Amino acid sequence: MHRISRRVFLTLALLTTGLAQAQLSIEITGAGANRIPVAIADFVGDGAASRVVSSTVRSDLERSGLFKLVDTTGAALDENSPVNHADWKSKGADALAAGSIGRSPDGRMEARFRLYDTQKAVSLGGAAYVTGNEQLRAAGHRIADFIYEKLTGEKGVFSTRIAYVVKTRGRFLLQVADADGQGAATALSSIEPIISPTWSPDGSKLAYVSFEKKKPIIYVHSLATGQRYIVANQKGSNSAPAWAPDGRKLAVVLSKDGNSQIYSVNADGSGAPQRLTQSAGIDTEPRYSADGASIYFTSDRGGSPQIYRMGAGGGDAQRVSFEGNYNVSPRPSADGKTLAFITRREGRFQLAAMDLANRQVQVLTDSNKDESPSFAPNSRMILIATETGGRGVLSAVSSDGRIKQRLSVAAGDVREPAWGPFIK
Repeated sequence: MHRISRRVFLTLALLTTGLAQAQLSIEITGAGANRIPVAIADFVGDGAASRVVSSTVRSDLERSGLFKLVDTTGAALDENSPVNHADWKSKGADALAAGSIGRSPDGRMEARFRLYDTQKAVSLGGAAYVTGNEQLRAAGHRIADFIYEKLTGEKGVFSTRIAYVVKTRGRFLLQVADADGQGAATALSSIEPIISPTWSPDGSKLAYVSFEKKKPIIYVHSLATGQRYIVANQKGSNSAPAWAPDGRKLAVVLSKDGNSQIYSVNADGSGAPQRLTQSAGIDTEPRYSADGASIYFTSDRGGSPQIYRMGAGGGDAQRVSFEGNYNVSPRPSADGKTLAFITRREGRFQLAAMDLANRQVQVLTDSNKDESPSFAPNSRMILIATETGGRGVLSAVSSDGRIKQRLSVAAGDVREPAWGPFIK
């Protein structure tokens, strides 16, 4: 019990005080082995707006670790410009994107672009996004998502959002930002800890645990309105909320009947909790599988913290993790192929990934204090909290361990990451 409690509540410790700046900066620390060479020409049109969009597209693709940017200095092309495919091919580009910022027929600003395969000398399609000065970066993210999907075959996540908690000057800030760390906004500020934020399936709400009433209580918070309500405030501890894929229920951990056990509660706060586990140990950290049929969770029922799986309605549980004597924080990927978790190896807490088809496990990081893994909605990257120089930072690593990024807040301490769903 002590081992699992210490790990689950590690983030409740007071973190280093830093400056009240919650904007994340991203450093690329590893890239894919075979990056796709792509050229992003300067967009034509309004100079300042065009620079914002084209630079956002370039930055997104570069930090993904899957693309190598080809120099386009002096090349300004719109979506209708004639393209010399042989010339761009000679420069080493497999693909070229060109576009413009102009006005739509109703007077609104519009970002237009087209993507070309320079090897086959064909167009791969294009799109137009209505935007405004305050949404220029969002348009850039959507263009980058289009390019990513056309060239890799999987959906891009540049338009998604992340949530995290910053501890600064004695306050805990629940932040929501773009996936590149920009545009950070505070959803909640408190002098008491905020932990375990998790996104609703439609991306409109966050569930989290707040200690503002001097005990852990689970809230659901609407990001559009700022309104929130309590979904679990039972006797004892209320923790570790996890949304069901249909958004109607949350799996939570309550200690109202003694040891921490897993319950189901209605996401609207109505009704009474339904108990799902009945063990003599501690059951915690639930997460639904992508199809909603199963719940993965951490339990010490076998003597050491390990990962188990049960049906979404409770019942018998099967042990999933067998390598090592400490495996916690299970996070199944959206494609159902991979289970991310934290494993302890030689005293180091590291991110690991299990191939659910063959149960092979790969340790993905070389750090010491990883926690709180969270998959990107395309299952390609995993966001974690870790420590560098005694300060909490976020890291992102690809599910194969090749691509690595570090996200940090200047002179601040950042923890509890949660990657949001695809934007509908």
